[in-house]
Amino acid sequence: MSWLLLALGALSLSFVANAFVPVRRNVWLFVPSFVGSWLAIELAWLNIVLGVALTAALVALGALDRWAGWVGLVLCVASWIALALTVVWSRGAAKAAAVALADLGEAEPGERGRWARTRDIPYARVAGRVLKLDVYEPREPAPSGVRRPAVLQVHGGAWVIGDKREQGIPLLKELARHGWVGFNANYRLSPAATWPDHLVDIKRALVFIREHADEYGVDPGFVVVTGGSAGGHLATMMALTHGDPRYQPGFEDADTSVQACVPFYGVYDFTNRAGTMPRQFRDWLLQPLIMKAFYDEEPERFAEASPMDNLRPDVPPFFVIHGDHDTLAPVEDARAFVAALREVSTSSVHYLELRGAQHAFDVFTSLRTRRVVQAVERFLAVVWRQHRGLPHGPEVTDPAVDADPSTTGASSSTATG
Repeated sequence: MSWLLLALGALSLSFVANAFVPVRRNVWLFVPSFVGSWLAIELAWLNIVLGVALTAALVALGALDRWAGWVGLVLCVASWIALALTVVWSRGAAKAAAVALADLGEAEPGERGRWARTRDIPYARVAGRVLKLDVYEPREPAPSGVRRPAVLQVHGGAWVIGDKREQGIPLLKELARHGWVGFNANYRLSPAATWPDHLVDIKRALVFIREHADEYGVDPGFVVVTGGSAGGHLATMMALTHGDPRYQPGFEDADTSVQACVPFYGVYDFTNRAGTMPRQFRDWLLQPLIMKAFYDEEPERFAEASPMDNLRPDVPPFFVIHGDHDTLAPVEDARAFVAALREVSTSSVHYLELRGAQHAFDVFTSLRTRRVVQAVERFLAVVWRQHRGLPHGPEVTDPAVDADPSTTGASSSTATG
């Protein structure tokens, strides 16, 4: 039993160490390291409880009769302390969000109701496929004559996998409780689809929402977009390419503007100009599966697909969210995108960098997810009130958390936590 406890301690500490310093460059360890880091950080409380239970069982069976058991116990306790630190970081997301949105003001508090979901509503027929979306909406009907705000959620999955049932659910439920109507859309995936098919499909979903605004009781003049990972990339590209006929074949005159954009852990550069991505990202994924082109032969196509190369002043308010432990979408690219967008945008650009957060952190309804979802609801509620010409509440700041003064301005704010 002593050696089993030693093995458990060594394994536990290695598991947690990987969460703090995940492998980023080794092609064979890249994905397993991400998965382990993700599960360790976002399920920290569960990992602590399981670790304590296993350790207690081994101790009860005599694991401390030898020195190896005591060493194993020390290693286990060290891993629990490290996991507890990630819990502290998760709880800090609320203060970090308060700083990120400090110049936004408070939305008028509203009642939280119940939500309902309708699955698999067809929104487009393209390339022999029927594309579908799910609708999340308040269970109670809106008062007579009242239009509700709409949000379009775009799932991730590296443009090759993923489904509307897997991502954005905590946010859609929270928004539906506050009176929003959410649309979670599927789109064509690679390798069957070639860029920009993915973006074109999501724009079709936006057109569907506006064409069916009366049916769902939403304001066709107010639709916001959000998404994570590849979905964060697509959501950002939607906000940056509204009205671009290249991405609206057959519906060039449709209104594809969005009134706010909230990308989670998005991908902002297909050219890898900063060298933050491993070489295989382009060689194994983008070139053969997504773009179906070689970067050295058609670099302009990769630039056209990069948010960094599509910046324009007439974009809606942004709330960019990223974790500083993100293995799959480097945080350095998110920082660079936010800085570049602030240089040209006439709208506010808010940035929330989450300390200790991995990619896809919001798949779990964790401590961090709940705090971030509440911050997004606040951001969107204020934008919605501004859209209707209503005043919003006083600015709220948290003196316990300092924003980086070099990146915080009157219409843009940054926070880490």
